[in-house]
Amino acid sequence: MCGGDACDEGPVLGMAVIDDVRALGAELERPYPVYVRGRLKFRVGQIVYVAFSRDESVMGFAFPKEERAALVRGEPHKFSLPAASDLRFSWVHADLAALEPTEARELVVDAWRMVVPKKVSRAYDVGHPAGPG
Repeated sequence: MCGGDACDEGPVLGMAVIDDVRALGAELERPYPVYVRGRLKFRVGQIVYVAFSRDESVMGFAFPKEERAALVRGEPHKFSLPAASDLRFSWVHADLAALEPTEARELVVDAWRMVVPKKVSRAYDVGHPAGPG
């Protein structure tokens, strides 16, 4: 419990918001933003790799099917599976408020890597050796 103006638990980390990842659209190669039924989505070609709920509280993102159950089990307060009708896609949902901004950006870059050629993602790595930060 915190007393007075100080808290012994350390600093409170910021929660991610849509603006934390929106700028990546200009930084990453090939993606473009679209609005579909009032929802912001990022695409490469016709493939959606990140999408936000209308209220911008949930971020859906491309994620390897074989790893998503472990991700959700490991951090159920952050991640959830999509609706049963969408389980055929390589997709996971994240509660943006439960993510730190850097973590949200890393998830977006990892999702983008799934839909671009390897040479494009390697070029990003060369230009950003510390990641999306």
